Amino acid sequence: MKKKLFPAIDLIDGKCVRLLQGEYSNEIKYSEDPVSQAISFQEEGASWLHVVDLDAARTGIANNASIVEKIASRLEIPVQVGGGIRDIEFARSLFESGVTRIVIGTAATDNPSLVEEVASIGRVAVAVDLRGDKVAVHGWKTETDLSYGDLFESFEKSGIDAYIVTHIERDGTLEGPDIDAYKNIISSTEKDVIASGGVGSTDDLRALSGININGRNLSGVIVGRAFYERKFSLLQAIEAFESQ
Repeated sequence: MKKKLFPAIDLIDGKCVRLLQGEYSNEIKYSEDPVSQAISFQEEGASWLHVVDLDAARTGIANNASIVEKIASRLEIPVQVGGGIRDIEFARSLFESGVTRIVIGTAATDNPSLVEEVASIGRVAVAVDLRGDKVAVHGWKTETDLSYGDLFESFEKSGIDAYIVTHIERDGTLEGPDIDAYKNIISSTEKDVIASGGVGSTDDLRALSGININGRNLSGVIVGRAFYERKFSLLQAIEAFESQ
């Protein structure tokens, strides 16, 4: 399995932004033109793109749907999209717009049957957003009593592609991912695991790439703020993660 690096575009009010630890009050705007940013990532060598509609994640209302559609239609590389996907009609519209894989978070806990329903019409990843050791939903605003193991039990035999596991306390901090946590997570599932949150250096990427538990590795990593803060280039990131 070839590991994949996913540059991230997070959308609020039509702009490309990053949040610190998922707090909407800690928003940093990076680009007025997310479509151009997406094209730039493709031109720099990205093999996938990760897009999140943060408005929809919080409210369930897809105010950035037209931008997501433009991104998917303009790119030749596959695009995965998350944020506010809580019914099959919305999922179908995203697939029809050219989205390759849908990421379901809140609905995976509130309405688990939707995950399998969406997986019957296209590719799906489940977002496992952790505050401490508990899953958070509704744009990371609400903490549940569920652990990542509880979600794995629900979807291990389903048709999903992967789990995208984010440690919220590290997201947007550039302070490094929780390597030991990802080792435990990989050992708890047979599904692919994609890491997200905290990457601030190419050393972080090499450490994630080097995880090996019983012959299993991370299948991917999502990187956002580090690119916008120019900590390293996309090519340097790809070399550090995909080539190890």
